[in-house]
Amino acid sequence: DPGADASLCGMAATGASGTNAVRYGTMRPNVLNLRVVLPDGRLLHTAGPGRQPRKRAAGYDLTSLFVGSEGTLGFLTQATLRLHPLPEATAATVASFPSVRAAVACTVQVLQAAVPVARIEFLDEVMADACGRFSGMGLPAAATLLLELHGSRHSLAEQQQQTEEIVRQNGGSGLAWAEGLEERERLWSMRHNAWYAALALRPGCQGYSTDVCVPISRLPDVVVETKQDLQASSITGPMVGHVGDGNFHCLLIFNSQDLEEAQRIHAFTQRLGRRALAAGGTCTGEHGVGLGKRALLQEELGQEGLDTLRSIKAALDPHNLMNPGKVL
Repeated sequence: DPGADASLCGMAATGASGTNAVRYGTMRPNVLNLRVVLPDGRLLHTAGPGRQPRKRAAGYDLTSLFVGSEGTLGFLTQATLRLHPLPEATAATVASFPSVRAAVACTVQVLQAAVPVARIEFLDEVMADACGRFSGMGLPAAATLLLELHGSRHSLAEQQQQTEEIVRQNGGSGLAWAEGLEERERLWSMRHNAWYAALALRPGCQGYSTDVCVPISRLPDVVVETKQDLQASSITGPMVGHVGDGNFHCLLIFNSQDLEEAQRIHAFTQRLGRRALAAGGTCTGEHGVGLGKRALLQEELGQEGLDTLRSIKAALDPHNLMNPGKVL
């Protein structure tokens, strides 16, 4: 379930994922083999030509090396992917909560109860209101979870009962299950248009999206602290996230011509990254390092880790031809 303009090899190159990742995993465990054009023009099949075993212990894991390499080690030109069967039955719902902490705590409890949720997406009250108005669905301006369950018809009923109980325990309301394809697609279309809904909050302004990922047990505290930081910094930054993975995004909307506001945005993103690192997480769960998080990458991996990455880069791309300046 990637973005509308994503390509398979682009998703692999950035180590990306979508809303289904909480159940089916990110790109990394779902890529079995890659065809890569190396910087010197040679063609590499990371698991060997034509091979697609579900697991392997032969040598270094070259496939995982190139997944998430952000174009710095070679061009990914073909991906062999793991497939998952379509579920017999699917149900989706929206639940509103009295606070951000209650919504995120509900997520943690759903996962701890081992409910095999397929998607569980978080919208803070700003994002929920923006998405509701942009899509015409009229969501309450409250912290919101979008959930989807997959399974057999019998198991789905049990999952729904468990989920409803946990939602109610956390003060959630508004549960109504959508099982028809059209109704579910309308719900997820609203979520997929979150970027455009956020931009509509300040017409004519620029958007900057950043993300972090933290251990599930630390997620409620980190989300609440981030929300407080956004409010204290007077930043328009609706929050949305694949919280089933401990991953959330801030969609920062600002006037790029206002240097003072741009500086506040940059300072916030650095604080957010360091807050995630302090919680035992990572400075980016999906978006990658690129240029903006190189300093945070060094803090995350340490000098030894960064030196190892540089050694790999120098071995495969000694002339620094591939995305020079990115990541390292």
